[in-house]
Amino acid sequence: MSARKVVHVLALLLLAAIGNNGNGGGGGGGTFILLVQGQTICNIPVAGLRACKPAVTPPRPSQPTADCCAALSHGDFRCLCSYKTSPLLPSLGIDPKLAVQLPRKCGLPAPPC
Repeated sequence: MSARKVVHVLALLLLAAIGNNGNGGGGGGGTFILLVQGQTICNIPVAGLRACKPAVTPPRPSQPTADCCAALSHGDFRCLCSYKTSPLLPSLGIDPKLAVQLPRKCGLPAPPC
């Protein structure tokens, strides 16, 4: 698979994981989330990414939940760093600066980016 296709697949997975609450309602988004439910992004399950979204969404991010931190504990932070400068995160309402701070808020090592 070409690098461009890989980027598009990852973008779709991130959109499904972060941009959808997975409840099956509204425009068929729930159907798509069911297709990727078993997927991981940077070694973090899709459900873990959804659990983390409130903690990285301005203007009033919440503290990360136990589910979010548990998911991050298995994450590949080098992989996650590759999204730091991506225009994809802001387009999903995610502040990359908050995202980089999230592991530390969970008591995990800071990412290498």
